[in-house]
Amino acid sequence: MTDSLHDLRILVAGGSRGIGLAMADAFAREGAQVSICARSEGGLNDAVAALSRHGRAVHALPCDLSDAAQIEAWVTAAAAALGGIDVVVNNASGYGNGSDDASWLAGFNVDLMAAVRTNRIALPHLRRSASPAIINISSINGSVPTPRAAAYSTAKAALNYYTVTLATELAREKIRVNAIAPGSIEFADGLWDKRKTTEPALYARIRDSIPFGRFGAVEDVAEAAVFLASARARWITGQVLAVDGGQALGA
Repeated sequence: MTDSLHDLRILVAGGSRGIGLAMADAFAREGAQVSICARSEGGLNDAVAALSRHGRAVHALPCDLSDAAQIEAWVTAAAAALGGIDVVVNNASGYGNGSDDASWLAGFNVDLMAAVRTNRIALPHLRRSASPAIINISSINGSVPTPRAAAYSTAKAALNYYTVTLATELAREKIRVNAIAPGSIEFADGLWDKRKTTEPALYARIRDSIPFGRFGAVEDVAEAAVFLASARARWITGQVLAVDGGQALGA
């Protein structure tokens, strides 16, 4: 694809590494202006340097996505820096993999409420856009439970339902709302990259359970996001798109 997102103004929450950075990079490569946020200022600086090579405007601001005030500050600053907002991508997780209250609250506050708050604050800007879209990054765990992450899976299931509900609310305004549900994605210093060393048996078992024979790559998700953000997806809303090499099929 060439300049399929030319001059769109796209916000990517959690955009300094992994899937978030891959999406921001793909958007910038396709001609978009991007704003990213993350907790680590150092990681943001590295990400901005990488994204700037595409020659598009790049904005970044540190943000704890569990904090409503910081989300509002980021979205407001991003809209000012880019001259508006066309697309919002909610890519964040509290990784609530335990069974304690902290894990459940992390999922609620980051996986779900960060998206709710970001979208709510961005909505006035999206209403002024000619190409408005929201993409929530979920997980196949939201529809295929895993015994290792009840809190995480529940939060993503809630995000899926929120996606469809918000799409219904905004359809008459022609604001598209979709979600991407990645399967197991491997990238440097990510969960599965670490488990390759710390839990090799689990790593091999999950890898071998994926029908396509490998873990997903961040680029697999990024290319789906480019499509959903673009005019090519103009007739698609209220969908949760699995990007998982057939993992959720249990084949």
